[in-house]
Amino acid sequence: MTIKLRFIAVSGLLILLQGCAGSSIPKVISTAIPNSPTVTQAHQDIERFINAQVRWGGTIATIRNMESETLVEVVGRKLKTNGRPKSGDQSEGRFQAKITGFLDPVIFEKGRSLTVVGILVGEHSAEIGEHPYRYPLIEVTDHHLWEPLPSPKPYYYDPWFNDPWRSYPYHYNPHHRRHYRPTTPRK
Repeated sequence: MTIKLRFIAVSGLLILLQGCAGSSIPKVISTAIPNSPTVTQAHQDIERFINAQVRWGGTIATIRNMESETLVEVVGRKLKTNGRPKSGDQSEGRFQAKITGFLDPVIFEKGRSLTVVGILVGEHSAEIGEHPYRYPLIEVTDHHLWEPLPSPKPYYYDPWFNDPWRSYPYHYNPHHRRHYRPTTPRK
C-alpha cells in the first residue's frame, strides 16, 4: 500500500511542477510598476517623466536593427493585469524601445504584441509617412514577445435545432398541432 501512495504523491508533485513550468511570463513583465506614467502622460509632458521606470506594451509597427541595438516602434496599448497588451483599435500613442542586441525581424514582425520594461530616457523625433512625430524613448531592461492569440472558432448554427418534427418529444412547439379525426357525437 505504501508503494501506491508514494507513486501517487510523486505523480501529483510532477504534475504540479509541470504546471508551474508552463508559465513563461517573466515576473518583471507580469508585475505592474507603481507610479509608472502611461504613454499618453509621457507624450503630454516628457520632461516630467525622464528617468522614470515604465512598463508599456502594444503592437509592433516597425523594427530597425542597428550595429549593437534594435529600435522597435510600438503602437502603445493599455495592458491587462498579466502585462499582455489589450487588443482593439484604441492606442495611447507610439513609443520607441531601444533593446540591446539583434532581434530577428521575422520573429519580431509587424503586428505582434510586445511588452517592455525599462527607463524612459527622452524622446526621439521621426516621421510617420510625412507626418513629424515625437516618440518617447525607452532603454529596455526586459521585454516579452507574446504568442499570437488563437483565432476564434466559427460558431455553428444548426438550422434544424427548432424543427418541431425532430425535437417533438423533447421540446414543446406551440405552432405544432396534432391532427385528429373528427369524432361523431354520441347519442
